[in-house]
Amino acid sequence: MSHWLILPILIPAIVAPLLALAMRNDLVLARVFSVGSMVWLVLLGMYQVGVACDGEIRTYELGGWPSPFGIVLVLDRLSALMLLLNAILGLCVLLYAINGCDQRGAHFHSLFQFQIMGINGAFLTGDLFNLFVFFEILLIASYGLMVHAGGSARVRAGIQYVVVNLVGSSLFLLALGMIYSSTGTLNMAEFARQAPLVGPEHQTVFYTGTALMFVVFGIKSALVPLQFWLPGTYANTSGPVAALFAILSKVGAYAIIRVCLLAFGESAGEAAFFIGPWLIPAAAATLILGMIGVVASRSLAQQASFAALASIGTLFLAIGTFTPQAQTAGLYYLLHSTLALATLFLLVDAVVIRRTGFGDALVPAPKFKHVGLIASMYFLAAIAILGLPPLSGFVGKLLVLEALTSNSNWGWLWGTILATSVMGLVGFAYSGSLVFWKSGEFTEELQIELAGVADSGIKSSKVDHSGKSISAGIVLPMVAISCLLGTLVLLTIFSGLVLRYLDATSQQLYSPEQYLTAVLGEGERPVPIVTAGDH
Repeated sequence: MSHWLILPILIPAIVAPLLALAMRNDLVLARVFSVGSMVWLVLLGMYQVGVACDGEIRTYELGGWPSPFGIVLVLDRLSALMLLLNAILGLCVLLYAINGCDQRGAHFHSLFQFQIMGINGAFLTGDLFNLFVFFEILLIASYGLMVHAGGSARVRAGIQYVVVNLVGSSLFLLALGMIYSSTGTLNMAEFARQAPLVGPEHQTVFYTGTALMFVVFGIKSALVPLQFWLPGTYANTSGPVAALFAILSKVGAYAIIRVCLLAFGESAGEAAFFIGPWLIPAAAATLILGMIGVVASRSLAQQASFAALASIGTLFLAIGTFTPQAQTAGLYYLLHSTLALATLFLLVDAVVIRRTGFGDALVPAPKFKHVGLIASMYFLAAIAILGLPPLSGFVGKLLVLEALTSNSNWGWLWGTILATSVMGLVGFAYSGSLVFWKSGEFTEELQIELAGVADSGIKSSKVDHSGKSISAGIVLPMVAISCLLGTLVLLTIFSGLVLRYLDATSQQLYSPEQYLTAVLGEGERPVPIVTAGDH
């Protein structure tokens, strides 16, 4: 048993309390330890992806307790890939936050590390209850990060975010209770083996609990009609936090992929891919609603938030098709969209810091510092998100479109994706022209126009309420954003190599027996099915 497998959880779990207890009054030391932790996680993620390339699934049994009775961590191609994605994203966001964003509230770095710990744990766990535990860890940290620096709008959005996720957590606990009462286990591998064996007298409870669990995953993913929390949350928090949150909805997508392909894959008989008929329409509605929001937004932050919602719809169109080819396309798009959206949120924050008095509101304003550089990066991020050539978004959308041809309704799905792409192009062109192209020195006409805007009550949704000045330094923030854009370029250049890895990942996901054997061993361990009636 290799102890390195637990390190993605252990490193932030050690660093976070150290930051909170011993370094809360020393910002420089906190930054050093926090960045050092993320560098280690990036290196560890690269190592784990390299190890996972051999196709072997590795497990770590905490306390030496064997599965399915003890807590088990599982590393396969998918979990290794997600760990590396989270580490790269976290490091880039953290480097950006060091420009002064981390000073706007207490305990930013410790909350950041707890967030990373919860996300890594969700990707590694092989147990449904511990998936709930890690969900709670990342959510509690995200509550603190969400209201970082305060402000009435941010607190209101934070309350909504907390309430929605508390409801989701309650439903998740209820679902786990129903699943355990009908299968006698919450270990994912044993759950997959027991699911076909549930007797007719317990199937109602079992499928109700399973459906509730997928509803919770839908809440985490922000799928229509459970999407209402995302635009307000992402638009009202700080830029670095919104950039980190770009991976939160992907945790829900990961959970759907993992549980559905493990327990309800091709071998599940009548229950195979039973969420598919609901997933595709919900994904299409999410995409349409997201792009309508992109066109109708009145601030850059709102526009980026609705773009995040639209990307979720595109992702689930691929996932919900439930073929290995579609899975490969979905995973590629997941990597691309996470990095592209994080880039966009950081650029929005860079605009807010420099556009004093106007923030991210879609109104003309005086020319601000570094407008040419930021506008160029914003243009690249926008074309990446819209799926235009030459960046990875174009490759991702082509893969998704090709994968959807196996769906009987591929025609209207293609039409939905292409039509919403045009809508997004209109929305981003409009916002870019107002914020960047029309930025200039104050003229008498512009002063009159801005006075009318002020009278109409239109204002930025991004306002710093902490009272602390924010550095408008260009070097480190632009390095962080450039690194994210660079990963998109690398994702495009090495798309063939990445797709070979993702093809192997999809094949591994569609061969659940390999996972079951790695976790439970060659034979089926006798685990009695305990039901509520047996007590």
